Amino acid sequence: MISNNYSPQPIDTSEINIPEDLLPLMEQIARNVHEVWAKGRIDNGWTYGAERNDAEKKHPCLVDYDELPESEKVYDRNTARETLCLILKLGWKLEK
Repeated sequence: MISNNYSPQPIDTSEINIPEDLLPLMEQIARNVHEVWAKGRIDNGWTYGAERNDAEKKHPCLVDYDELPESEKVYDRNTARETLCLILKLGWKLEK
């Protein structure tokens, strides 16, 4: 039996500011987050549909990143932002 006592405790990255020169990287990560998600869906038999339909495996976000509604891009950018903030919080340095 699975217990539902799980309490997420992400590392607090609220004090981390992403340097301006990393913002293009953040957008590239966001774009890739979408690509990974979309590939996983397509690999599992999902196709584009104007409305989400789990039974028919249709999803309106199975489009190129540039065609996503801004609200969906924000979701991917938040994932990218949190990833970069965690990397910086843990003391890693990013160089090109």
